[in-house]
Amino acid sequence: MSGRDLRSIGVFTILAFALAWLLALPLWFGDGLAAPWFTLVAAATMMTPAIAALVVVFFVERSQHKTWTLGLWPLRPVRSLLGYAALGIIVSIALVLVALPVGALLGVYPADFVNFSAFQQVLDERAGAAGVAEIPIPIGALIVIQLATLPLAAFINLIPALGEELGWRGWLLPKLMPLGTLPALLISGVIWGLWHAPLILLGYNYPDAPGWLGVTMMVGMCILVGAVFGWLRLRSGLVWPAALAHAAFNGAGGTYLLFAKAGEHVDTTQATILGWSGWIVPLALVVILIATRRFAPRSTHDREARLTQTTG
Repeated sequence: MSGRDLRSIGVFTILAFALAWLLALPLWFGDGLAAPWFTLVAAATMMTPAIAALVVVFFVERSQHKTWTLGLWPLRPVRSLLGYAALGIIVSIALVLVALPVGALLGVYPADFVNFSAFQQVLDERAGAAGVAEIPIPIGALIVIQLATLPLAAFINLIPALGEELGWRGWLLPKLMPLGTLPALLISGVIWGLWHAPLILLGYNYPDAPGWLGVTMMVGMCILVGAVFGWLRLRSGLVWPAALAHAAFNGAGGTYLLFAKAGEHVDTTQATILGWSGWIVPLALVVILIATRRFAPRSTHDREARLTQTTG
């Protein structure tokens, strides 16, 4: 890796982190996660990696093929792009959901897969607040509807997810690949995890954990999940499958509330995809992908051919 590449990575990382902290300052000096503008701040923060990547590509590297460098273009071969996009959505949702029975088997996730008591409690409270005796739709049907609509979240959440992926997997991961696949995945995952610190230290995702533990857990999760997103980026040659996977992942994150037992506390350092029990399946997946050499990016010949088709 050249000194110019190291400089670009340094500028990108510093800028992404600085912007994230800058946007979080109103929360730190205000009501934290309870602030009425928290959702707006969180959404804006997700755009900071994209801003950092664009600054580097346009003003530091001044790349000739900027959209290709970021993995935005060309959108071909179409069949491959659509295949990896669909795979990313399915795999992301599956990883979030499978973490729940795994956590239940290990005794760290208080599950109720029969009566859905925690979800039923929420529905009863909402019905009472609306002055209705009960929700007319059976709870089982509501669960099915919730799960069936999860893929839609990949498209609803695509813009903010692309804000992150344009930086982490669109630009940073390929830039780190000269170090080797495993180092690139580890470094990009650690950077991604630490970037969450401004919100994690306020209690986001890990409300019961001390700050240092919350950040550590977030880094661990980001390494594993980021490796899956990285696989999509490298194999497809584009950032879109990773962005859709990230969007679907975020959209499915709250499903643990559907299957929890009423009155029981969920410790996210241990349960759900955020906790150690939820890392078992993605870790196994990443090991398999590495062992079968599925992280190998598209060949230089393929990428040059795509560029030629686009520009010529």
